[in-house]
Amino acid sequence: MKYLIYRPDIDGLRAIAVLSVIGFHIFPNNVVGGFVGVDIFFVISGFLISAIIFKHLDKDDFSFFNFIQEELFVYSRHYLLFFFRALCSDGLYYFRMNIRSSE
Repeated sequence: MKYLIYRPDIDGLRAIAVLSVIGFHIFPNNVVGGFVGVDIFFVISGFLISAIIFKHLDKDDFSFFNFIQEELFVYSRHYLLFFFRALCSDGLYYFRMNIRSSE
């Protein structure tokens, strides 16, 4: 995202999205529409990705390969962190289930 200027309104939308999803998961019977937060994230992502592509197109230096390479580099750390957390939480869950079943 080094090609974009900081937008506090986008951070505000992100905060609304995060709070709606967290509220839905903490209080599923009281907070309805947690999926709206996910939709907001999709819209923000589409906006930011489009902005990056259009800036490159305006400079006549857009390359699909370079764009994918940059995005994979940026998001690979997030994917690894997500995979590691999922692996740990699943491992703990099955470890607890194994201990309970052996009692």
